[in-house]
Amino acid sequence: MAKQQVLFTGTGGQGLILAAIMLAEAAVLAGKNVVQSQSYGPEARGGASKAEVIISDEVVNYPKVQKPDVVLAMSQEAYRKYGFTLDEASILIIDNTYVQEVKSRSKNFYALPLTRMTRNQLGSEQSANVVALGAVAALSGLISLEEVRQAVLQRAPKGTGERNLKALEIGWQLGVEALEPAAVKPARVG
Repeated sequence: MAKQQVLFTGTGGQGLILAAIMLAEAAVLAGKNVVQSQSYGPEARGGASKAEVIISDEVVNYPKVQKPDVVLAMSQEAYRKYGFTLDEASILIIDNTYVQEVKSRSKNFYALPLTRMTRNQLGSEQSANVVALGAVAALSGLISLEEVRQAVLQRAPKGTGERNLKALEIGWQLGVEALEPAAVKPARVG
């Protein structure tokens, strides 16, 4: 694997930094070299948030994402800042619960109801970051489900392990389903 650069973007309070840490730890479990960093606005909640993960078989010489291979945007502001000018070779994943205005792309684009699915299946938005992590892992092919599962169990706040594993499964399934080509309908005879 060549170096892969991943951005988790959204607003403070969405748990994206924790999701990026979980991805980084899963990559370490897979024997990869990893650098993880983050930045966020001065507001604790509601301000801009960005977490970066660089995964490589080689030594990582520069700790900041320069040309992302994968961008997750969980807010409209994050999409405008990081996804709007992204080239089509990079994977763009948006949470269409909050990102409504999107520039047309012909490939590597996934609009998933990450927060909505979390709310519907788990009763609140609290684990949307782990649902997003599952989708990023499945769509990027960077790390196996088992490695991500281990990292989630190691990092999940005490008492939330089972909930977060369920969230991971929801996200992984969303990602797998997004990769599957639409079913071809048989021609009608008669």
